[in-house]
Amino acid sequence: MDDKTIQQHIEDLVDEEHRLLEHGDSHKLTADDRKRLDAVQVQLDRYYDLLRQRRARRDAGQDPDIAHMRSAETVEHYQQ
Repeated sequence: MDDKTIQQHIEDLVDEEHRLLEHGDSHKLTADDRKRLDAVQVQLDRYYDLLRQRRARRDAGQDPDIAHMRSAETVEHYQQ
């Protein structure tokens, strides 16, 4: 997956996240909406992580195509 494709996935997920959040602002967020919002946010974290990995590899003179999408568990438990 190249950077452009990753960026498009991110943009699509951000659009969906905004729609869900706007729906929640009007107090109409269902349990299914909440589950979907949580899933979207995890997917966003995974795609952002993949994009950062690719950029770091490129900056280090390495092949960015070696970067891979990490599991949700790995990405969601990073220490910051």
